[in-house]
Amino acid sequence: MRLLHTMLRVGDLQRSIDFYTRVLGMKLLRTTDRPEQKYSLAFVGYDQNPDQAEIELTYNHGVDHYDMGTAYGHIALGVEDVAGTCEKIRAAGGTITREASPVKGGHTIIAFVQDPDGYKVELIQNGTHG
Repeated sequence: MRLLHTMLRVGDLQRSIDFYTRVLGMKLLRTTDRPEQKYSLAFVGYDQNPDQAEIELTYNHGVDHYDMGTAYGHIALGVEDVAGTCEKIRAAGGTITREASPVKGGHTIIAFVQDPDGYKVELIQNGTHG
């Protein structure tokens, strides 16, 4: 078995595609539009390697907002330089909700970004987590 994708329900598909591609540097891998079933999908990720997990952005036609449940945590991305990545994200219009710094009681350098629908994305500096 392997992890294929994580699905996020979004209120504006193009806004979310723009965030994940323009702000986080992912690629739009493929889309599916099902007007009769009233939903559209966009898959984003860093490459089309079959071993690379993707994010499925799901837009249910006519639904522009979802309540964030208390069970959802975050998506994590490994990056070379968390502080530098935060600056690039901020310059591209992204929202940083936790600046780059070590986790409490540890040495792993992390930061958090929030997507347009309120989902948290953790940035973890490569080589600092164990």
